[in-house]
Amino acid sequence: MCSLHSLSSVAISFRTQKYVNTPLVPRLSSIGSRNNPLPLRAATSIDEIPPNAVRRKIDRDWRGGFSLGVDLGLSRTGVAISKGYTVKPLTVLKSRGQKLETRLLEIAEEEEVDEFIIGLPRSSDGKETIQSNKIRSVAGRLAVQAAERGWRVYVFDEHGTTSEASDRMIVMGLSKSERQNRSDAYAAVILLERYFSTQGLGVEIILPKSLELQAKIKNGAPVDPDFNPENLEEYYTF
Repeated sequence: MCSLHSLSSVAISFRTQKYVNTPLVPRLSSIGSRNNPLPLRAATSIDEIPPNAVRRKIDRDWRGGFSLGVDLGLSRTGVAISKGYTVKPLTVLKSRGQKLETRLLEIAEEEEVDEFIIGLPRSSDGKETIQSNKIRSVAGRLAVQAAERGWRVYVFDEHGTTSEASDRMIVMGLSKSERQNRSDAYAAVILLERYFSTQGLGVEIILPKSLELQAKIKNGAPVDPDFNPENLEEYYTF
């Protein structure tokens, strides 16, 4: 694993079931004097910052935490959203670079999500590809900006999501043009569904190098006093 002090972000894997019964992490407390504050400690395992799929495993009645699925492509990026137990396609973005990252952050703000699930390309034998490195670079930059807001960024194996999305749209009766325009968003839907159905097994958190930003992630995003997860409405047409 890379040193936390060598990169702007670092990935930590969630690969076993041993963390699913771990209690949720409390907010960091301000213990120590003003002149002698306790040093911030780096996160060492993903159970300290559990993804929403794991939180749902811990508490079946849990409804908090909205997740944004992101299928990054060379020219198009599909976005889907999970609210409660509902996963829906949201949009397809054609911007790239910083404009894309800014737009993803704007969507997260608008939809009150607290985590990004970004598809990571892998070959059929499970190995990462050249495109995987590009995705990790984007995820690393996004993680630094998301952490400022208390949000988390994860990468998750996306192998087969595009073909599965195509099959689903055919079954849905969508026309060829509709499938071409929406395929990336539906691939993001498949990604989120797989992430939740496997309870986050294999997901990797992308942590910023800064311990201050890690502390913001542990503390989480500010709670919206008007948020009522019990009364989620049907919310998109796509």
